Amino acid sequence: MPKKVFIIIFFGLFFFTNLVFAQEKSATLYLSPARGTFFVGSTFDISVFVNTGGNNINAVKVDLKFDPKKLQITGPTAGRSFITVWISQPVFSNIEGTATFQGGVPSPGINTSAGLVSTITFRAVAPGETVISILDSSLVLLNDPKATNVLTLVGKGIYQITLPPPEGPKVSSPTHPDQNKWYSNNSPTLNWEKEEGVIEFSFSLDQNPFGAPDNISEGDQTSVSFSNLEDGIWYFHIKAKKGEVWGGISHYALLIDTTPPATFKISIESTLRKGNVTTREPVVSFLTTDALSGISHYLLKTIDLEKTKRETGSEFFIEATSPFRLPPLETTVYQIVVRAFDLAGNFRDASEKIEVVPAERFFYVSKRGINILTFFLPWSAVILILLIIILLILFFIFLHWKRYNNLQKKEKDLVKLKERARKDGEEIKEKLFKIPESNEK
Repeated sequence: MPKKVFIIIFFGLFFFTNLVFAQEKSATLYLSPARGTFFVGSTFDISVFVNTGGNNINAVKVDLKFDPKKLQITGPTAGRSFITVWISQPVFSNIEGTATFQGGVPSPGINTSAGLVSTITFRAVAPGETVISILDSSLVLLNDPKATNVLTLVGKGIYQITLPPPEGPKVSSPTHPDQNKWYSNNSPTLNWEKEEGVIEFSFSLDQNPFGAPDNISEGDQTSVSFSNLEDGIWYFHIKAKKGEVWGGISHYALLIDTTPPATFKISIESTLRKGNVTTREPVVSFLTTDALSGISHYLLKTIDLEKTKRETGSEFFIEATSPFRLPPLETTVYQIVVRAFDLAGNFRDASEKIEVVPAERFFYVSKRGINILTFFLPWSAVILILLIIILLILFFIFLHWKRYNNLQKKEKDLVKLKERARKDGEEIKEKLFKIPESNEK
């Protein structure tokens, strides 16, 4: 009986601990409304809420990210926020597209399923779909000594930004039919309908979404073309005149991007030396940006520079995402080409030459250099090392020759000294023998 009681208590504590642990890992940050459609030029409020998941929390940090090309913050406001102590004033950047809020409440904190952190007023500045995201760097801290972060789920909002409905003639474009799509054609054509009773039109083209044409007639034609427009978002404005009265204005957006993505480089990972020698399945990494329309996708192809006769289909582009592991390659030289496309269809290429060698070889000599285990030396480095070795050998030979000459010279000098000493000794002996003779005389 005690054993059964012990087991029941053990499992009870186990499940209770898991329940508490799960409860402390359930806070959520979300946006309201999470979806919506707004007109260019209008303002709208987005609120940040926290669901504490049944926990008592006392501090919140919210990091937001938005597209500054489509949205601009006109002002964050605490409003009816449950935050009573702001650690720092709300900070936002309409250049980087970021906003940060940090604040809390005194102990024992707050337990809520819909606690308002802050409300932000955005202005819609350009048409298209846009996303406001709560970043993973955000925090929801428990009211405990450790300030445990219990945030496990962050939300985002998806919004459609559109031009106001036409109040004047209905406009269309055969060259730029979708006002939310980027085009590389910078010479647009626009058409519009002519209602009965309309005698003339006035229109203008600029980069102001709220622009308006003047009251000077452009004639009664129903189409117009422009050429060589600069990259960016352009707005066509038109109104019609019936009798002596000018009607409402219609707006049409033209999104033009003729510039390819930014220059970039390919990184060949797991190589023996970047861009030179690699094993049979290298990993290719690549990344670039586009200032206007943004990056759409990447294509990749491998070109066999040795022009083998086998049919591999490797010279066709395939869609790829970075990092991309190439399929097994034969031992030869390849050109890796990555093509980056933006949303307007412009593209830019980057390439890198690699030589594939068998990974199992300890020593491998190729046209590009020498591979020893995982170390690669191009021929230029090999020649330089050989020249250094030759110079060192010549230097040591010179030192040895110089030392040998010095020794030879010393030996000769020593022989001369010995010969001179011998002669001097003989002279001294002769003089010594002569002294007794002179004494006898």
